[in-house]
This record gives sequence, C-alpha cells and structure tokens, in this order.
Amino acid sequence: MKKDVVKLVTFRLGQDLFAADIMSVERVLHYAPSSAVPDMPGWIEGVLEHRGKVIPVVDMRRRIELPGTEITPQTRILVLTTPDGWVGAVVDAVVEVAIVPTKDVSPPPELFRGLPGQFVRGIAKVGAQLVVVLEIDRVLASADRLVFDRAIQATEGAGRG
Repeated sequence: MKKDVVKLVTFRLGQDLFAADIMSVERVLHYAPSSAVPDMPGWIEGVLEHRGKVIPVVDMRRRIELPGTEITPQTRILVLTTPDGWVGAVVDAVVEVAIVPTKDVSPPPELFRGLPGQFVRGIAKVGAQLVVVLEIDRVLASADRLVFDRAIQATEGAGRG
C-alpha cells in the first residue's frame, strides 16, 4: 500500500509549531519536574521514570536554541521513541494529531543547515500553517546518549555506596 499521508503530532515551542511523526511518539505526559543529573549538557533537564525505565528529559526549547519560558498547565512531555530508547521532550503545548498528505511535506530549506537544522526533517503544511517536522532520532544523538548513560551509572553507583 502506498503511503500518501503522514500522521504528525504537532506541538508548540513559543510561537512556532513543530511536529514529530506519530510513530516516534510513545506517549504524551502532563509535565512533572524531572530529577536533576550532574554534569549534563544544559538542554538535558534531568531524568524521569516511565514504565519502569529511567529516561532522559530534554528541554526542547534549549535543544533547538530557543529562549526558555515558564512551565504552564499546557506544558507537556512527549515520550519519544529513538533507536537508543525513550527520550522525554518538554514542549510548551501539544496542539493536535494532524494527517497531512505526503506531498505537503517538503525538504528543509537551505537556511536550516546550521546546528539546529540537523533536527529538521522537513516543513509540512498543516491547514494554513507551516510546521517544522523534527528528525526525532537526532534529538538525542548517540554521543549525547553515551554521556547521559555514563552519568546515570555514576549516579546509581554513588547511591549504593
């Protein structure tokens, strides 16, 4: 069967709309503060337990180099599925699940070639709005995950002493 539509979970970061393929979103959680982990990049908020696993929580605003903001009742954590396991992503609000014709998703323009651009899969037209579709597998790259895993092991080891 030909895939001529894509399902996207759209979410807000500031005034901008972003999206993740629905197949990359395991769950949407109400925001809860995560536990801090020492010696992590500034965009890793900490860790939380989800279904018996400790997962990293990424502040998506900091990760894609947007200014921070206050937590509101609309703030959510998207539990994203990556090749290295689940990652929590803090977003300002989840807007909708949009079904978009594949033809309405275009490659990112050249201006997205910088550091934040590595996270962009394409631009989708959802209704009358343009939405930046993120490359979820790159939200927490393998090298970053390795640093995170080592820090978690060190923290757990210190707790047993």
